[in-house]
Amino acid sequence: MAVIRTNVYVDGLNLYYRALRDTPFRWLDIGKLARLLLPRNEINRIRYFTALVIARPSDPMQPQRQQAYLRALQTIPDLTIHYGHLLAKKKRRPLSRPPEIGPRTVEILDTEEKGSDVNLASYLLVDGFDDEYELAVVISNDSDLELPIRMVREKLGKEVGVFDPSRRRSFELHNAASWYRPLRQGPLSASLFPDTPTGEQGGITKPAGW
Repeated sequence: MAVIRTNVYVDGLNLYYRALRDTPFRWLDIGKLARLLLPRNEINRIRYFTALVIARPSDPMQPQRQQAYLRALQTIPDLTIHYGHLLAKKKRRPLSRPPEIGPRTVEILDTEEKGSDVNLASYLLVDGFDDEYELAVVISNDSDLELPIRMVREKLGKEVGVFDPSRRRSFELHNAASWYRPLRQGPLSASLFPDTPTGEQGGITKPAGW
């Protein structure tokens, strides 16, 4: 049976907040995960899309943990990291149960990711135009990816599969993809880096609490 040449596209923050946050699986080896999920495929390339997080008063060490993880990812052959950016804005929102006396609104720090979904969609299309893959596999449940997935299938005649890291199904991606599967905890738990990954980066250690 012919081996299917495959590219994997990972929506990093979507994966983190939908499946990894507050779990023992945050120190995730994406390369190992791809091989476990697609054991009969030739993994040609992995593209990981993310944005650099911003320190918050409640969690000032978050950027340091992310940097350790990004260095670990850089030890994976054929994996590249592509950056969007985060915008942090102060916004005022009404309280759901305002007091009879006192402020009826609260100021919040709202963080919005920009660029990662566009970057993923662009590389998905360009790599398809360049005939880099026979199958593209997207790890995300962002419904904004519905159109580029449809375009790859309908215009380029290539297959696109989706592993959804969320517990809530994305019907848009389910209907657009060649196949659609939930990303379960079993493969995640079996795909962790060692506590100190080895590679050219050096000095990489799993963050405390991960």
